[in-house]
Amino acid sequence: MLPGDFVRALASAPPEPVYLFLGAEPYRRKVCRAKLIERALPEAERASGLTRHDMDSVPLAEIIDDARSLSLFSPRRVIWAASAEAAVPRGRTAKTDDPGLAALEDYLRSPSPSVVLVFEAARYALEGEDKKKAERVRKYYSAIPEAQVVEFPPYKPHEAQRLAQELARRAGLKIGRTELTTLVEAAGYDALRIELEIEKLVLYAGPGREVTAEDIASLVPAAKVSTVFELVEALGRGDRRAALEMLDSVVREGAYLPLALSFLETQIRRALVVKEMRLRTVKQVESFFRDAGARIWYRPAEQILKTAQSFGAEQLKAAVAQIHEADRLLRDANPGDRTVVEHFVLRLGKD
Repeated sequence: MLPGDFVRALASAPPEPVYLFLGAEPYRRKVCRAKLIERALPEAERASGLTRHDMDSVPLAEIIDDARSLSLFSPRRVIWAASAEAAVPRGRTAKTDDPGLAALEDYLRSPSPSVVLVFEAARYALEGEDKKKAERVRKYYSAIPEAQVVEFPPYKPHEAQRLAQELARRAGLKIGRTELTTLVEAAGYDALRIELEIEKLVLYAGPGREVTAEDIASLVPAAKVSTVFELVEALGRGDRRAALEMLDSVVREGAYLPLALSFLETQIRRALVVKEMRLRTVKQVESFFRDAGARIWYRPAEQILKTAQSFGAEQLKAAVAQIHEADRLLRDANPGDRTVVEHFVLRLGKD
């Protein structure tokens, strides 16, 4: 079940006695948690009716015992068991050797009335290198019916864009489509970060003023990365003058130059991989890096592909070596950081 299905189900029927919340995406999990508590507990009972456990320190069997216990303070209860992954054995263990799992299976046959028990497994993402670990957690809790497992996958780019539009509308933030797209990309399509950045922009812009690209560059740290991509693009065209102008822009925006150099290295290394793997479309680049466990979206994938198409394989290899040399010089106390990076830009542009 996806979060939207969960919210719709709650609107039309009482909560189920047990849920597994699986996945690392925090924004929709926060929304679902609030909706569940609102539905299961009247406002007057929320302080006394909500119990939190951390399964890093509380065993599964003890949580089941708590769910079976009567409360003296509230007729209805929500028991929130965080870090549910901690119950999964590290090695292979027979089900008969796991008292917590046996207790859960027994509880599911006859759950306590007026109690909602939620196991929250938020440590592992549902994609990339965490996928197998998340599947192992799902398998351990397989006694919980599939219809009571709520999955929290990461936001897709179009979903993040739609959420940002809705959050901006609710907050009364005046922002153009292009500026909103920049904000969403700078936040890495992370819904919780998008919400935070919109809150910051509301306070910064004040009532009535429309948000500009300069506002986003000032407030959203990762927005500065787009200027680094433009710098690489200028180098790929052999336009050293434009590249130096981009470098000046990076300096004026207050970027830490060793960090900017690190972004450059990541971009060039990924472009070299794209070149060697003979990837030819943005979709191929996205798929390749996601399968390798790196979360890459359309815009960064497009920029990586452009870099790969702008440079030859030998140029990219030489650029990596030059970045290592520049990084070494940045650790030297004598030259200024800007001088070192300017020298790197001029050398790479000459090649």
